[in-house]
Amino acid sequence: MKGWNMQGIVSWGLQLVVAGILLQTLFFKFTGAAESVYIFSTLGVEPWGRILSGIVELVAAILLLVPATTTIGAVLALAVMAGAIGSHLTVLGIAIMGDGGLLFGLALIVFVFAAAILVLRRSEIPLIGMWLRTGSATL
Repeated sequence: MKGWNMQGIVSWGLQLVVAGILLQTLFFKFTGAAESVYIFSTLGVEPWGRILSGIVELVAAILLLVPATTTIGAVLALAVMAGAIGSHLTVLGIAIMGDGGLLFGLALIVFVFAAAILVLRRSEIPLIGMWLRTGSATL
């Protein structure tokens, strides 16, 4: 995605939102906030799951903000949020400690926005990009 066109601007907006949400939640994971401890205790992976999740989210946020690694960051964010959404739907429930579903909603936003980044930047994904550049793609 070279130059500034509408697709690039939208992608960067989505990247900033996703990275912002991921970075904002790190404070709670790394400081052992009550909600984070509750979530990962309920999942049976406290504290190592909380710390590892925070590290992966930090890496995803950084990768999203580096143009050469944006799609890798989006895939990583998508994978982590798939796990979070699955945990909410199967073990945790939608609302956590009276948050009204805020954490679940943020996970959905990150998942959908990361997927949108991948769609917008599909030409940068190695196999898909190569396929699109050969002209054998019919969309």
